[in-house]
Amino acid sequence: MNLYVKDRRWKLFLLILASIIVIVSLWYTNGFIHKLSISEKHQVELWAKAISKKANLVNYTEELFDNLRQKEKRYVYLWAQATKKLITAGPNDDIEFLAGVISGNKDIPMIVTNEEGDITASKNLSPKYKQILNLSPENAHIFTDYAPIKALYFEDQYNYIYYRNSNTYYQLKSTLNDLIESFVDGIVNNSLSTPVIITDSTKKRVIAFGGSLDSNDINTPEKLAESIAQMSSDKEPIIVHLSKGSSYVFYDESPTLRGMRYFPGVLFFAILIFLIISYVIFNVARKSEQSKVWAGMAKETAHQLGTPISSLMGWIELMKLNYPTEQGFGEMDKDILRLKLVSERFSKIGSIPVLKEDNIMPIIEGVTDYMQRRAPSRVKLVVVNNTTEDQIIKLNKHLIIWVFENLIRNAVDAIGTEEGRIEISVSNNDKGIDIDLSDTGKGIPKSQQKTIFNPGFSTKSRGWGLGLSLSKRIVEEYHKGKIFVKHSTLGEGTTFRISLKK
Repeated sequence: MNLYVKDRRWKLFLLILASIIVIVSLWYTNGFIHKLSISEKHQVELWAKAISKKANLVNYTEELFDNLRQKEKRYVYLWAQATKKLITAGPNDDIEFLAGVISGNKDIPMIVTNEEGDITASKNLSPKYKQILNLSPENAHIFTDYAPIKALYFEDQYNYIYYRNSNTYYQLKSTLNDLIESFVDGIVNNSLSTPVIITDSTKKRVIAFGGSLDSNDINTPEKLAESIAQMSSDKEPIIVHLSKGSSYVFYDESPTLRGMRYFPGVLFFAILIFLIISYVIFNVARKSEQSKVWAGMAKETAHQLGTPISSLMGWIELMKLNYPTEQGFGEMDKDILRLKLVSERFSKIGSIPVLKEDNIMPIIEGVTDYMQRRAPSRVKLVVVNNTTEDQIIKLNKHLIIWVFENLIRNAVDAIGTEEGRIEISVSNNDKGIDIDLSDTGKGIPKSQQKTIFNPGFSTKSRGWGLGLSLSKRIVEEYHKGKIFVKHSTLGEGTTFRISLKK
């Protein structure tokens, strides 16, 4: 008993030590992860601020370009009006100002065509447009931003003056588009893998998305609205004024930051599972080692008993020949056979026993009769059969008898010097039979109801503490049944249950 008290203390100590290790590990890891999370969060905040500053730069550039665009349109309009006025001017009109406006054109591309579309003159064309000789439907889109100016050429023949925005205008527009494209690309392809969605002002059309965001997350209006709502609840969207109007940049935490938040919990469960698996493996290995040790001791005991028992049997036979009239040889034979039976039981414990079908009721009744003759007269043994048919069970007769003898002997010891009763009740269950052995002894404390089956556990000063351990091995390992304390009350008694399959 002291052995198992120490064992429990060691288990408690190891449990406390493991808990301390887990707590310290989690505390350190959580602190480390917290620092990483703060760093990651700070990087995301810096990224968001950088995006905001870039957005402001894009907005400013867009405003600047819009101002230039308006000035450019006014200049083009002025040039076009001056050209029209010059064409329709009379001989007495002052055309000096008009001529100055037209001659000052150094940037507005223009072409002059006849009624068939053939180009007769051009100015300020870029090299790729200088090769055009005729304004056909395929290339007319180049000069169709503004309506052409119709000019009388000769009698009823007219020329047409086509013009477009200046080359500077298109260069600025291309630069702005590159800037916006670079801005959007820098958002969606960020190094932090931050999930990003860029939408138009309605928040329903996606302009771009990226980071760790998958297309399946926004491929339907419902999923898009859900993703936007989730991002908006955590982070305020950034408003950007691009060339096509206002846009919204929605973003969320990076997967790394989100994973860091759950890492301590995952680590805790990983350590817990590792400790549980380690404990189970250690416990199974320890029990297996104990089982092998006790089985080896049982087999060695049987081997050591075999030689003197055989010798005693020979000496008794010799004494019978020399003293044929002696009356005590019959009892001596019974004791020798009893010793031989004990030796056989120990031998079977150390090896795989042979199971045969047998009716268990005569076995129980035989054990009860045998133990009643050897028990004190104040203890009554009773068998109650709650079944009507024979209970044929596949068993090893010698070993199952040993189990009942151990239980009955322990019950007698538990009753002590008082009058008592031991009842063996047999009943059917769904898969076999239940055998309940009840006594009116002193009972078993709840804290010991599981440890009593451990090898070496005993509440008595004598004995090895192997009876219940061997009984459990016989019932559960050899007969694939179960043995356990069904219930026990201090001062009232204990009931053991053995369940065997048919």
